[in-house]
Amino acid sequence: MKKILASPNAPAAIGPYSQGTETAGRTVYVSGQLGVIPATGAFAGPDIQAQTKQSLENIRTILAEAGMTMDNVVQATVLLKDINDFTAMNEVYATFFKGDYPARAAFQVAALPKGGLVEIEVVAVEL
Repeated sequence: MKKILASPNAPAAIGPYSQGTETAGRTVYVSGQLGVIPATGAFAGPDIQAQTKQSLENIRTILAEAGMTMDNVVQATVLLKDINDFTAMNEVYATFFKGDYPARAAFQVAALPKGGLVEIEVVAVEL
């Protein structure tokens, strides 16, 4: 069960995420994933769109190992090298979810491993 929490008494989401989610069931925590191609260890591309897409593809693959999909994601954390990439990241991020978005936080950080532009971690639950 995944219930989307939306209160008119809290700020509305400014991107593809929900204010909160409530769940019951088995929980999977996926460590932060860079936009690195598994076979080569190289970044998927030099831009935020390519790296965001690959980061989320990596997450999708890890979730599949647990028998889950992106529909099981209830919370995500996005770390950005440059907060000015927020809008471009959101455009790609939104394509990985259908229906209700998971709760999310996004931060600019001083640096990411290997000089990455984005790192994303998620929490997923058995629905």
